[in-house]
Amino acid sequence: MDARERLIESAQDLLWERGYTGTSPRAIQHRADAGQGSMYHHFAGKHELAREAIARTADQLKAEAAASLATPGTATEKIGAYLTRQRDVLRGCRVGRLAADPDIITAADLREQLAATFAWLRETLARIVASGQRAGQVSPRLDPHDTAATIVAVVQGGYVLARSADSTEPFEQAVSGLLALIMKES
Repeated sequence: MDARERLIESAQDLLWERGYTGTSPRAIQHRADAGQGSMYHHFAGKHELAREAIARTADQLKAEAAASLATPGTATEKIGAYLTRQRDVLRGCRVGRLAADPDIITAADLREQLAATFAWLRETLARIVASGQRAGQVSPRLDPHDTAATIVAVVQGGYVLARSADSTEPFEQAVSGLLALIMKES
């Protein structure tokens, strides 16, 4: 792996662990085993590297979500596959955690990447809910876009509950509760 890739991967990990403010260029360089010259050869600075790392993280999250949502089965089975897929719950969402970072939220180009990722996820889920409605698998009383936003909110909130309790149990309870609601409405 070349220095540029090591720098991006290191920035991804450190942003997830520490956020933008807590991630120094020196920490990125140290983790990437790359010198200052190498970093500034590939990127104009921390902001540009963070933008690339966030874009990569967002793409990875979308690929993981798309893979679980592409499983065969009914709409509720697809949503269930997404909700119960393997996650590092106690570390939180790699994208969602960045939304709590004031330096990312105030930087429009960084914040927009987060917003676009969650918009993609909500729209993808809304299409699955609507498809399930057309197939008679999901209650017609549910609004697809509201339901999709609820699914995303439960996952993100589940991460927060789990991290604050230092236990995956609250996340698992939130997912189980949502699945029961969706199944009940089906």
